[in-house]
Formats: sequence, C-alpha cells, structure tokens
Amino acid sequence: KMNDEQKKAGGELFANPRNAAAGTVRQLDPAVTASRELSAFFYEIGRNNLSPAPTTQEEILKTFMKLGLPVNREFKKFNSVEGVLSFCDNWHKKRPSLPYEIDGIVIKVNEKSLQEKMGFTAKTPRWAVAYKFPAEQTTTVVEDIIIQVGRTGALTPVAVLRPVLVAGSTISRATLHNEDELNKKDVRIGDTVIIQKAGDVIPEVVEVMKNLRGGHEKKFVFPIVCPVCCGKVEKPEGEAITRCVNPKCFAREREGIIHFVSKKAFDINGLGEKVVLQLLDSGLIGDAADIFTLTEADFAQLPLFKEKRTGNLILAIEKAKHVSLTRFLFAIGIRHIAQGTRQDLANYLVSHIRPEKMTPTEIFHEMRKIPLEEINGIEGFGDIVANSVYEFFKSNQAAHLLEKLEKVGITVFSDISEKKTALTGKKIVVTGSLKNFGREEIKDAIKRAGGVSQSDVSAKTDYLIVGKEPGSKLAKAKELGVKVISEEEFVRLLG
Repeated sequence: KMNDEQKKAGGELFANPRNAAAGTVRQLDPAVTASRELSAFFYEIGRNNLSPAPTTQEEILKTFMKLGLPVNREFKKFNSVEGVLSFCDNWHKKRPSLPYEIDGIVIKVNEKSLQEKMGFTAKTPRWAVAYKFPAEQTTTVVEDIIIQVGRTGALTPVAVLRPVLVAGSTISRATLHNEDELNKKDVRIGDTVIIQKAGDVIPEVVEVMKNLRGGHEKKFVFPIVCPVCCGKVEKPEGEAITRCVNPKCFAREREGIIHFVSKKAFDINGLGEKVVLQLLDSGLIGDAADIFTLTEADFAQLPLFKEKRTGNLILAIEKAKHVSLTRFLFAIGIRHIAQGTRQDLANYLVSHIRPEKMTPTEIFHEMRKIPLEEINGIEGFGDIVANSVYEFFKSNQAAHLLEKLEKVGITVFSDISEKKTALTGKKIVVTGSLKNFGREEIKDAIKRAGGVSQSDVSAKTDYLIVGKEPGSKLAKAKELGVKVISEEEFVRLLG
C-alpha cells in the first residue's frame, strides 16, 4: 500500500517491510509516521505497579492481552526441547501464511527469576536465543565482479548480479568478502550462482553451479594496485583482507566522510551518502572538516537544494560542531574503534584530560604522549585495537585532520562523568532485581559516575551490587573476595 502511494507521488519504492518500518519511525514529521499505519507487538515490561506483578514471560503476554495491548498470539510454552524444535519446524513450513515477514523465532526462558540468574553477556541475554530459519535462496547470473574500496582501505570483491527477488527485495549485488573467499568458491563472471541474504539482510553468494558452465565464464584477477587511486596495496600476514595503503585514496576519503557524518558519529541530519558524493564530485569538500565551512551559496550549486532544505542542513551542520567525546572518537576513523571500544577509550581520556580543555588538538597531543604499553592496558583493549589507536595518533594524517577540525570550530564535550566519584574507574557488576533501577538504568548510572559496567564477576571486579533474589554471581563474588554492596550503598557512593 505504501509503495502504491510512493508510485503516485513519484517517490522511491521501499525495498522491504523492515526498511520501510525503520525509515518510518525515524521520520522527523510525526504526521508522516502516523500516515503509514505501522502496527506493533508488545513483548516485555519494565518497572511496574501491577499487583500481582507478572513473574513469567507467559504472564506478561497474558497481562498485555487483558490490558488490550497487541501481542503476537502465536506464542506457546513448552516443557521440553523436543516441543520447541517441533514448534520451530512447524512455523518454518507455515511462515508464508503469516501476514507479515519473519526470519525466525525467539526462544525464551519463561521464569523471570531464572532470567535474572542467567543474566547477560556484553551484548545479549543468556535466557533468550533467536532460532533463525534457513535463508531463502535463489539462482541468478554473475554479470561482473567489481572491487569496492572502504574507508580503512579494504578491497572487497562484489558480484554484480542479474537482478533477482530474494526475501522481499530485488538484489543486484552480493559481497564476495575477500580474495581468499573468491578463490575458494571459484566465482567467475558469467557463472550461475545460488544467492541468499545472510541473516535475511546482507546478500551473499552461497555456491557456484559449476555444472551449468558453458566455457564462456571469465576468471576474475584480483588487482595488484588499488583500482581507485592505483596506489600500493598490501595483505598483512595473518589477515584475509587486502588493503589500499594510500591515505589520500579518493575511495578511502569518500567512505571516511560518509562514516564521519553517520548516525553513530557526528549525526548530521540531511547529510547522507548521496549528498556527500555530490559535494565531493563538485569539489566543495575534500575532507570531513570542509563540511563545516559550507555556506548556503555552496549548496545552491547542487541540484534539488532549495532554500528550506539548505537552511535545515546549515543548521544541522552548525549544531554538530558541539559533539560528544564518544561520537567524536568513533567519527575520526580510527580502525577497530567501534561501539564498545570507543566507550573504553572515552573513559580513559576523561581521566587524563580536563573536560573544559577537550578540543580536537588537546585529544591528539595527549594521545601522542601515551606509550603503547599503557594504551594496551586500557580496559576492553587488546593488542590489535591498541596498536591501531597508537598508530593513528602518531600519523600526520590524524594531526592534519584534528587540527583542521579545531580551526572550523569543533568542540568536544564529555559524555562521561566530569567529576571524580567514589565509583570512577571502578568495575561494577549487578545481580538480582533492584528497587529504583531497571537493568539499563543502572548501567547508565554506573557510566555517568565514571564506572565500568560488567556482565560477569571476576577477580578484577571492584563491586557487586546485590538486589532481591541474587543469582550465582553473589557466591562467585564471595569466593573471589569482591566487595558486595546493596542498592542503597551504591546510591550513597554516587554522591
């Protein structure tokens, strides 16, 4: 229905329900979101004053049903693994009959008390797992193989495919990952191949149908120089990825700028990949810092940039000049610095630099002073991440970028605790249910106090916060001699 309306309006069509829903909830205009008639299922409940409070996942769903909230009514409780497997197999067969798309089934431990005891890893709960259905597969022809160069210089072979419909969207390209994978699968131009979406998201070539070869297929020769800048490429020992080592490679710079303005980095609303490419092609920018020098007259040179759109983008760029430390560290393009490691580096920096002096060049000069051994000791870092951070801040490229960012007015504020507390630098684990904090709320409180939230107790843990019905972490903490505190003691330590 949405695509029918898009056709009438002359707009781009949505590729699949997942992307359409994600794009809808990100709309700035709530009227647009409301017009698209999204629906939702409810699954979980946080702190509540229900009496009696639900103690199982099943009770939560039944409570929602009584309250008139929409839930997926296909849920079922089992007392054996065999029943779960049978349920999964049955729904794999019945999947096409549903009025919405699914890629699997979530299996959860029913009892909330057991969920609490099982806890979380750094990223996922131990009491729930996604059973993914086998990916939908189809066949098509490889019409060409090209090389894409990423922001870290990685050369990625990509199969250009005869367009084909897979799992609700038309696929015309699929990653071949790296040279070793390309050779292992022996993918050639002209081959008929089986493709699927990995995790129902990323298109990939599964297998070559070699029995259909007619002799006209051409073997792809991996380039010995960068296909974009003709610069030197290297494949470090022990790595599968070949990289362009020219820091001025246009492809690397382009991908670096797209990364810089992305949602988890500077998050400049309205400055997406297409606009970045327009700015580069027109010569209006040469690097990320140039974005902050753009004027309305510059945008007037680009197609489809009318007064309102230009004004909104200029305001978004100006607003982005004041950026949080964690976003800044992610944006500047340090290899291996991702969602978790940027937080670790930010925590470390706050303990070394006064927040009021947090400028790009302050960060640069402070990091240049720190020996590799000390960087290697940052909580959450290993040898690879530490070496990457050390080399980045020793490079002339980093010096030039950060100096230029400062000149165009970038200031960095700390989103970590700016004052020393009794919890600054302390490693903290939580067990049991708390009166005044939900699971994410307690993590945020620890972070704001300058502490480090951990999922498991170890000999390096400083505090274990114990709530009602604690799990096995309490026994482990006592065994290791970790200090055990109550929720009230934690609040006092916050100051």
